[in-house]
Amino acid sequence: MSGRFVIVTERAITTMFERVGGQAFFDELVDRFYAGVEDDPVLRPLYPDDLGDSKRHLSLFLAQYWGGPPNYSAERGHPRLRMRHFPFAIGKAERDAWYRHMSAAVRAAGLSPDDEEELLTYFARAATHLINQDR
Repeated sequence: MSGRFVIVTERAITTMFERVGGQAFFDELVDRFYAGVEDDPVLRPLYPDDLGDSKRHLSLFLAQYWGGPPNYSAERGHPRLRMRHFPFAIGKAERDAWYRHMSAAVRAAGLSPDDEEELLTYFARAATHLINQDR
């Protein structure tokens, strides 16, 4: 033996995108979220009749935000969340309804407690950031 050692290390999984299993996780999360939105009397009027594009945009955005490929930006440019949501009247009721459905979708995912908390914290902050009405 030459006295040299070979050290083999596992690559650390560092992004939420990798930890949760990639794009499929975000597609499923968004499907669960929109299942709640479809029948919500506060939120449903804010969305187009066909939810297909809304689902795709949210799924691509979330995947990109959490470390996935930049497909959202490639298709739609910079996210500019406040600008994109400005045409919609978003008050506390809309924020609360949105967060209620998203938090239920996250909790149903069976994530580790740390990943669940990280997602919930982000969604609570993002939902509050989009409020544009004082009602």
